[in-house]
Amino acid sequence: MAGVIPLLTEAPKPPSLRPGLVPGVLSILAMLLVWTLASQLTDRPQTLPAPWEVAARIMRLGASGELWFNAGMTLFRVVASFALAMAAGMALGLWMGRSRGADQWLNPGLIILLNVPALVVIVLCYIWIGLNETAAILAVALNKIPVVTVMIREGTRALRPDLDDMARAFRMRPWARLRHVVLPQLAPHVAASARAGISLIWKIVLVVEFLGRSNGVGFKIHLLFSSFDVEGVLAWALAFVAVMLAIDLILLRPWESRANRWKQDAA
Repeated sequence: MAGVIPLLTEAPKPPSLRPGLVPGVLSILAMLLVWTLASQLTDRPQTLPAPWEVAARIMRLGASGELWFNAGMTLFRVVASFALAMAAGMALGLWMGRSRGADQWLNPGLIILLNVPALVVIVLCYIWIGLNETAAILAVALNKIPVVTVMIREGTRALRPDLDDMARAFRMRPWARLRHVVLPQLAPHVAASARAGISLIWKIVLVVEFLGRSNGVGFKIHLLFSSFDVEGVLAWALAFVAVMLAIDLILLRPWESRANRWKQDAA
């Protein structure tokens, strides 16, 4: 067993999957150029402010400390709801993928949850639980759990049966089988669901804050919307987009690359 299982985790490192830096930078510069041209062609500057005006607004928000507090509250809600959704979705997906009976019983409810609008879930959580952090985080997690469940269930169904047979032959305990046989194979699916989910979660968090929170990026956008402050809306939105982009580049993308190593080598 010691000579077989490590094959899942000790495969040679393949070439990095991260995209080149130059194409990414050029793409961002192209978008900024288009934005600049569009802002200069607009008759009313307040309709579409120039990039440097939005950047100056972000700098002022950062200098005042307002940006860090509200972005921090939004990031807290994103992390909390993300952790809850991933934990529940992985458990349900693994169960449904390994048990035909569980899949038959739970699949109708899963389909319903996938098709219930996020706004409905948010409103119901606020009505039933109240305008508090528990309702906000739970509403976001409930919108993400079905997506994670589906991705993990499909990944579980694709597990290699010969490795299961090997685990049974060596009489591995359930926890050891999960840790050394199941999870290494599911790692690419977990990483993919995490990367796809975090972008969805932070957008839903903004809606949650827009409707029922007294702080956060969504709350600030709500205030700026009432005064039609386009520059402020763009400043808050782009500042948090930069935070999420950094999380994707620094944490999630390298993790997904490492998670796919053994699968690529096996192919």
